[in-house]
Amino acid sequence: MPWIYRICCPSVRILLFLLSRWEVKGKENVPRKGPVIVVANHMTVLDPPMLSVSLGRYAQIMAKEELFRSRVSSYLMSGLGAFPVHRGRLDRQAMRVAEKALADGGILIVFPEGQRSRNGQLQRASDGVTLIALRSGVPILPVGITGTERVSGIWSVLRRPRLTVNIGRPFHPPPANGKVDRTECTQYIMEHIAEVLPAEYRGIYAGGKTG
Repeated sequence: MPWIYRICCPSVRILLFLLSRWEVKGKENVPRKGPVIVVANHMTVLDPPMLSVSLGRYAQIMAKEELFRSRVSSYLMSGLGAFPVHRGRLDRQAMRVAEKALADGGILIVFPEGQRSRNGQLQRASDGVTLIALRSGVPILPVGITGTERVSGIWSVLRRPRLTVNIGRPFHPPPANGKVDRTECTQYIMEHIAEVLPAEYRGIYAGGKTG
C-alpha cells in the first residue's frame, strides 16, 4: 500500500465525517479478502476517494489518462492507487494492470460509464469492465453513490450534504452458452448498479435486473 494512500485515507474519512452526513450501507457485502471488481456510478470527483475509503480495504482505481499527464499529478494519482486508462479504445496496458491487481487478490474499482454523469443518472457504459470480468472470473460488487452531485461550492458543504454509498451483494456475469455477448453482459452489470440506486438515478438502466 503506497505511503500517500496511508496518509490520505484517514484524512478523507475525517473530512467526510466533519463536512457531510456520510453513510455506508451494505459494508458487510465487501469480501474481507480475495479479488473483487467494484463497479459504481460516477457523478463528481468526490466519488473515487469516497468510494475507496468506504470499502475498508486498499483498492486500485481505473482513472482517465488525462489525470496523469504531469509528473506531479501522475505521482499523486499513482500514490492513491489509481492507474491510467485511455477511454474510447482497448487499452492493453491498463488491462494488464487491472488483471494483475486482481491476480494479486486485490480490489479493482471501475466506473463503467467512463465519465461523470452530468444529470446524475446512469449513462450508457462501455464494455471494458465486462472484458475484465470475463477474463478474470472474479466476483463483481455493485455500488450506488448518491448525494455527491449536490456538492458544489462552500455553501453546499456548510449544509453537510447527505452522501451515501450503497454496497450490493457480489455477483458473477450470467453463464453463457457459446459466445459471450459483451453488450448483454455489460447491461447485466449496469442493471445491478441500478438496483442499488434510487429510481431517479437509474437512467437508461431503469428497466430492472437481467436474468
